[in-house]
Amino acid sequence: MRVAMVGAGRLATQLGTALAKAGHEVAGVYSRTAASASALGQRLECPWTTDLDALPRDAVLYIVAVKDDALGEVARRVAQGREGALFVHTAGSMPMEVWRGVAPRHGVMYPMQTFSRERDVDFSPIPIYIEANGADDLEVLRRVASSLSARVREADSAQRRALHLAAVFACNFANHMYAISHHLLAEAGLPFEDMLPLIDETAAKVHALNPTDAQTGPAVRYDRGVMERHLSALGKHPEWQELYERISKSIYHDKL
Repeated sequence: MRVAMVGAGRLATQLGTALAKAGHEVAGVYSRTAASASALGQRLECPWTTDLDALPRDAVLYIVAVKDDALGEVARRVAQGREGALFVHTAGSMPMEVWRGVAPRHGVMYPMQTFSRERDVDFSPIPIYIEANGADDLEVLRRVASSLSARVREADSAQRRALHLAAVFACNFANHMYAISHHLLAEAGLPFEDMLPLIDETAAKVHALNPTDAQTGPAVRYDRGVMERHLSALGKHPEWQELYERISKSIYHDKL
């Protein structure tokens, strides 16, 4: 399928790369900055531009992967003069209705994964959630998504919003805990790499156990003695003290 990428950030970079590897033709790349547009264009060996009007007009599918607060304006501009094409965005937290009144054929293709420009990912196990305003276009998105992943699922806007929120807890918040761990270990002159076996085992356990059942640590039994010592050790970081206290209470109440 002839596809155009609108956006050249982390998700667009990995999705565009995966589409090209799957045999789709990337007709062009747009980004508001020349640096990101040219980097992705060169990577995909296709034309790039910083002018939406200059993006190819003969693509079958336009994939808009931009920041949520820019999506409405970018969607309106890219659809002008390309009304026969299918337009999708990739945002978990944005409704499909952002396309209403903008593009007759529209939908969403949301790969639920964390992406980096520098780290290529295997799309085959990544769940891709699709939605479209018509059965025919839903089938088009299913074919495209299935060329990338073995896990293609339908999800409406409300379900995607729940998915995105759950992903923030499972990914973004969890990674912030790693960052705090890294800072604490650095203060003690210890390497963060010693946490990696623990992190790996914690992640591996939830493949077999309910996360609530897999929970360990002093907060499970609300061991105030251990917890008070931890809170005291966090004396230089009052914001982390508060975080520790609140998360510990949440863990304890989840086990009740």
